[in-house]
Amino acid sequence: MMGISRRGFLKVAGLSALMAALGKSGFELLRPGQVEASIPVTKGKRWAMAIDMRKVTPEIIEECKKSCHHYHNVPEFDNPKVEIKWIWGEEFEHAFPDQQHEYVSDLIKSLEFPLLCNHCSNPPCCRVCPTGATWQREDGIVMMDWHRCIGCRFCMAGCPYGSRSFNWGDPRKAPKELNPGFPTNPEFPTREVGVVEKCTFCNERIAKGQLPVCVEKANEMKKDSFIFGDLADPDSDIRKALRKHYSIRRKTELGTHPNIYYIIA
Repeated sequence: MMGISRRGFLKVAGLSALMAALGKSGFELLRPGQVEASIPVTKGKRWAMAIDMRKVTPEIIEECKKSCHHYHNVPEFDNPKVEIKWIWGEEFEHAFPDQQHEYVSDLIKSLEFPLLCNHCSNPPCCRVCPTGATWQREDGIVMMDWHRCIGCRFCMAGCPYGSRSFNWGDPRKAPKELNPGFPTNPEFPTREVGVVEKCTFCNERIAKGQLPVCVEKANEMKKDSFIFGDLADPDSDIRKALRKHYSIRRKTELGTHPNIYYIIA
């Protein structure tokens, strides 16, 4: 008889109890996207973000990171080998290795760019996941189901942007001196050892008609530095900004069609 880990047993037992209470089968309960389907999600056909690099500063990036990680219970480990990150800052040459040429302006080269999941229209991470733990919603958001994740890290290998992190340790056991009051948001689930996580465009906030945390924080510090909206709506703020300004995206030659735009002129 094939053995089962304690973690696996607890999952099966918990799911069985929940299915019994709801009167649903396993496929009904676990199908990706079913939770969202029951929630009145704010209308949007293709969510995207434009970041105005003429307004963004390292301080804004740092505050966005703090706010995002605080809201989503992302622990600090003070060790780059086990770092968990949903949004972070990176130099131009590392963020845009495909745009390295001698005529890029020194100003652009000197900027620190805020990076996060690109919520690609053609996401390779979803294609390689064997369990459906990561999938794409109809509105373009690339989601994560931490209960379905088996920790194979295929999605990390498939993502060309380094936008996913693996929990090598238990987030709940992160150094207390670095994580006072953790978990800092009791309304958002904490993850466990052996699963992958990443930015989800604050899908739980969008469902309530709110902006992603990073957008809200950035615009508190500098108006319109982060613009979030529906690319399918020609009258949306993001479409207006992209029509008016020149923007770049990361590694577009790969055909992933990333939905994070960086306005540089």
